[in-house]
Order: sequence, then structure tokens, then C-alpha cells
Amino acid sequence: MVICKSPKELEKMYQAGQIVWGALEKMRTIVRPGISTKELDEFAEAFTAEHHARPAFKGYRGYPGSVCTSINQEVVHGIPSSKRKVREGDILSMDFGVELDGYFADAALTVPVGKVAPERQKLLRVTRESLEQGIEKIRPGNRLGDVSSAVQQWVEKNGFSVVREFVGHGIGTKMHEDPQVPNYGSAGQGARLQEGMVLAIEPMVNTGGPGVRILEDDWTAVTTDGSDSAHFEHTVAVTAKGPWILTRPREASGPCW
Repeated sequence: MVICKSPKELEKMYQAGQIVWGALEKMRTIVRPGISTKELDEFAEAFTAEHHARPAFKGYRGYPGSVCTSINQEVVHGIPSSKRKVREGDILSMDFGVELDGYFADAALTVPVGKVAPERQKLLRVTRESLEQGIEKIRPGNRLGDVSSAVQQWVEKNGFSVVREFVGHGIGTKMHEDPQVPNYGSAGQGARLQEGMVLAIEPMVNTGGPGVRILEDDWTAVTTDGSDSAHFEHTVAVTAKGPWILTRPREASGPCW
């Protein structure tokens, strides 16, 4: 069942979203060769506590960290560790969510570590742009398939593939609510978007094929062919005025990340 939020509830989710944005923006600036994924996780947890919120992922279905930190061929759900240190030329995906006063927000971005190869630069750009393409379709009267199709078409037009096993989702008083939002599909299909719906749109894009497999830690998903993967996400509300990105400041303009 899809739950539409009231304006008051959307404001609460926006406040949660600003904590997510603030943490990820700060983590983006401190990523450097040699930093461990555990250091980033500890920063995010401390930042969340300072803002009187709770890391949404920690303990969720047994997940041990506050941030999902995934490097290069890791697609999503990489576990932070003091032994995992990023290197010059890597790409690092950081997926983070918080719960504030009973409401959730969730976002992700992939950042370069120092100078990265042109193909990796392109992967990051195309994945971010595919998120923007999907967000543009989040308007009353459109259908979920319009969002999914926009993401898929942009990715494949640029020679990459979208992951099928992991999808976006509704979000609100729970981290995962209906509906699911695949990053592939057909325009004009699926549920119709209504004012007050809130969707976490999160393209995961591979330079190679779309296949993934789960490592022995039962969490980390990697590409089956060893190709690179990138992940961008925002929590977005459907409003009469168009999409409202709850996980960035109202006054923000330009690219979504």
C-alpha cells in the first residue's frame, strides 16, 4: 500500500534529509587516498548524533555499519572496515540514511578518489545524470514506469547497464515502503504518481553487464564480470509544483549532486 505524506510530514522528512545531505557532503570532502571506510562510517555516526538523529542502516536486518561504502566493482552494501582503505584512482560509493523523529531519508553518491580514469569519470557523470532524468519524471499523473524508463534509457544510451537486483523504493515512517522503483522499465506503465508520494530513486550503473553477486559476508554486492559500478540516490517527494528533493537544501540548484 502506497502511503502519501501530508505537507507536515514532508517537512519532517526534509529535516531528516538535510542531515543525510550534510553528512554526505562533508564525507565527500574528506575522502582522500589512504582514508579507511571505517573512518567515514565513524564520521557519519558522530554527525548524526550531533544532529539528534539515528543512523538508519545500523542494525537494519543485521547490517553492522552506519554507511554502505562500496569501492570500484562493489555495487552496494559494502561494509565499512578499518582494513579497507581507498587508493588513488578508486571510485567510492557512499549510501547513507537517517531516522529523525520517526521519519526516514536516504541518499547516495559515488565520488572519485584523487584523479580517476576517464571511463570512471564518465560512469560517475552518466549515473548522476540518469538520476536527474528519473527525478524529472516525478510529477503527479506520471507513472512509475516513466521514472524507470528515463533512467534506463539514459544509461544504455551511454553504453552502460543498470542493475536489476536492487531497486529504489518508497520511504517515510519506514526505510522501505511501497512502491518499488526499478531502474528499468517501460514508460506509461506502473502505478500513477500522486501528490505526497515519496520515492528513493537510486540508479546503480555498471560499465559492464548488469549482473551482480553477493560476497561471503552476506552483504557486499559486486558486479559478476568485475566491471566498475556507481550509485547515486535522492529521496524525492511528488508535489503539484514538481519533484521536491528532500535530501538537499531547498536553495540548491544545478546538478542534483
